[in-house]
Amino acid sequence: MSVELMKALEQIDEEKGIGKEVIIEAIEAALLSAYKKNYGASAQNMRIEVDRDTGEMRAYQIRTIVETVEDEHTQISLAEAQQWDPSAKIGDMVEVEVTPRDFGRIAAQTAKQVVVQRLREAERDLVYKEFRDREGDIVTGTVQRIERKNVYLDLGRIEAVLPPTEQIPRESYRQSERIKAYVVEVRQGTRGPQIVVSRTHPGLLKRLFELEVPEIYEGIVEIKAIAREAGARSKFAVASRDKNVDAVGACVGPKGTRVQSIVDELKGEKIDIVPWNADPALFVAGALSPAKVTRVELDEQTKTALVIVPDHQLSLAIGREGQNARLAAKLTGWRIDIKSETQIKEIEAKKLFVDLPEEEAAVPAEAQPAAAGPAGADASGETATVPAEQPDGAEAQGEGPAQTLVLPEPSEAPPEIPAPSGAAVKAVEAADGEGNEPFATSADAPGPDELSKKTAEADA
Repeated sequence: MSVELMKALEQIDEEKGIGKEVIIEAIEAALLSAYKKNYGASAQNMRIEVDRDTGEMRAYQIRTIVETVEDEHTQISLAEAQQWDPSAKIGDMVEVEVTPRDFGRIAAQTAKQVVVQRLREAERDLVYKEFRDREGDIVTGTVQRIERKNVYLDLGRIEAVLPPTEQIPRESYRQSERIKAYVVEVRQGTRGPQIVVSRTHPGLLKRLFELEVPEIYEGIVEIKAIAREAGARSKFAVASRDKNVDAVGACVGPKGTRVQSIVDELKGEKIDIVPWNADPALFVAGALSPAKVTRVELDEQTKTALVIVPDHQLSLAIGREGQNARLAAKLTGWRIDIKSETQIKEIEAKKLFVDLPEEEAAVPAEAQPAAAGPAGADASGETATVPAEQPDGAEAQGEGPAQTLVLPEPSEAPPEIPAPSGAAVKAVEAADGEGNEPFATSADAPGPDELSKKTAEADA
């Protein structure tokens, strides 16, 4: 049995990478524990040794040389000790072999258990090392079971968990279904390595595009930034390092086949692919796609972009519940304030009365456009101010003076602002053509006739 054990240990060392010496030391420790368990009080000061060449296992007990033996488990007579070592004297410590007859059976069982345990530990270590380097990568697994809203995926050699916080909202999973997930964390647990995966991480979108678009994998097209609201919509900024390659077209693919396969994998999540631009104004304008932008004004100090859009594009620029503006702000890293052309004209019209007395140029509070909070739009849905968030992979823009980008004018010129009449400027109702509620504004500035009348009364 001993020879076979040594050969088995050598084979394990070659195939699994578990050192022969490591297993032998573990066997010796396990045998010592088994010996003490079987022989109780007599197993004091024991040592187990496994011969590295033959595999023979022997038990030794350390005893003290005395003249008269009182405890045979801890003492040995001088005459008996001198049979092995003629130079022995009283008070010396000697090792006496006490290998029992049935020790071979105990040793065989113990050795088997130790080897199996060490193999399991080694397998866990190998799996941990393999997946530890795959954090931030994408894996394909089969849905094995669902317990307490946790989805467990079979990855072959190990099991991964998809917790509820990393699941796409309203996405359902079926047993034996194959899905792709992003490896968020690999940690070593008491029962082996634990792998946490995600379906909501922006990195999943990035890895899917790397798999589907060869230009991204080869580095011709670069992913600059990603903004994602999993299950609903994502915005994706790309740039080409080759002037002959269209970055957006490469990601979309022939007839949209490349991006469509990713949309199918994400169960219908909408994806906007926009071209990245070093000019922050152009980048902000493109990030609000599919809305058309008239003008962009930048304030570098506050990192704020004032975006002016046609009235009928205001609702589209803001998006449902402010989603489009929110994603654009995260993608670009700029705080975005969206206003319609009519709102800008009203603001400019009020500046005409700055020299009038305060009580005459005052504008009712209810007529002033309100800036939206972080949600993306105000109560009337007419304007939106979205705080900036740092996107994944976004490049920082340099600071400088305020800039203004004027985009090409629409086909129809905007109407001119009429001169104030004698009466207060009446409320103006406008709709953006996509179901937004009309807004109203007014001013109490006096007309020319009233000013003439007041001047005559003052002269009198």
